[in-house]
Amino acid sequence: MAPAGSFESLQAAIDNGADSVYFGVEQLNMRARASINFTIEDLPEIVKRCEAKKVRTYLTLNTIVYDHDLTIIKTVLDAAKEANITAVIAMDQAVIAYARQIDMEIHISTQINITNIETVKFYAMFADTMVLSRELSLRQVKKIVNQIEKEAIKGPSGNLVEIEIFGHGALCMAVSGKCYLSLHSHNSSANRGACKQNCRKKYTVTDQETGFEIELDNEYMMSPQDLCTIDFLDQIIENGVKVLKIEGRGRAPEYVAKVIKTYREAIDANYDGSYSQDRVKDWMTELEKVYNRGFWSGYYLGQKLGEWSDVDGSKATQKKVYIGKGMHYFPKTKIAEFKIEAYDLSLGDTILITGPTTGVEELELTEMMVNDERLEKAQKGDSCTIPLDFRIRLSDKLYKIVKN
Repeated sequence: MAPAGSFESLQAAIDNGADSVYFGVEQLNMRARASINFTIEDLPEIVKRCEAKKVRTYLTLNTIVYDHDLTIIKTVLDAAKEANITAVIAMDQAVIAYARQIDMEIHISTQINITNIETVKFYAMFADTMVLSRELSLRQVKKIVNQIEKEAIKGPSGNLVEIEIFGHGALCMAVSGKCYLSLHSHNSSANRGACKQNCRKKYTVTDQETGFEIELDNEYMMSPQDLCTIDFLDQIIENGVKVLKIEGRGRAPEYVAKVIKTYREAIDANYDGSYSQDRVKDWMTELEKVYNRGFWSGYYLGQKLGEWSDVDGSKATQKKVYIGKGMHYFPKTKIAEFKIEAYDLSLGDTILITGPTTGVEELELTEMMVNDERLEKAQKGDSCTIPLDFRIRLSDKLYKIVKN
């Protein structure tokens, strides 16, 4: 299950093997500030792209809801139903009740904080899929899955309730995302999708009696490393988890492309018998190339305390550098023209092309023409043509990948 914070990320998820995508519209989702977010008018296009590849579509309406939000909630859900969105991810009873009223599939958000089988039974009246609390161990997850099967707990569809867990991406210091730190400090509620990420900063501890100050050795003591489960993915599948949720609606489309492609390979490897720790090392190297705060296994393997980040921002081993924009594509010759607007571009560079329709394409530059001459280097102001098997558009951007 892939995050989609933009059309670029949506297409990247579809192209790299996602079975489902989740996204927000307008402001009533937990990434209202962090990602671009779609509009109601975008829903038919999202469904069109996804249905063509048999990818399920999940709309997130999982923030705290106030009385003045109820009208827009109904408007959004009506539009989602009309557009044939697969399901809504919800936590507020008002959202759940109205989705049920219009016969729309419901998934329970991690914000509900489901930690036991009795809570699963209660929400089975409304939902077919439930995201468990992020603080559970795999042993606890397995016990819940076993009880669902033993007691034949079914959702409204008549099928057994499916369990979903977070598999990769950012974790925060709060219990299943419920935090008030940002609200207290900036009057900007994380539970309304407007987190200021106070926890990602460096702090100094002060002794109130003496005034003595100390900087903690672990500099970012409220900023957990990112979750990564690829090295025990076989255990997750064995324990009966049906949906692996990748976090990242606020991250770049190349992050979505890389992470979804890597986890797709790992999941498929588990089923074809080729999953191994040697392959895990290669997958970890790939995941380290895109945005991350370092990796840990969350609470799944039983750790009592988090593993905290030691950097402000990303530890990615690679970064992208903007080079230029797409100008034209010649379909007969399969040649793409770009305008170089920033840094130099040379043969042998790894390039990245992104766009709302193109998604994310990464390849090595082995041939190009510069101002109608066959050259090895293009500079700012040059017109550059590159042989490509896929169409580019005016909205596409050209980057090169460099080591961090």
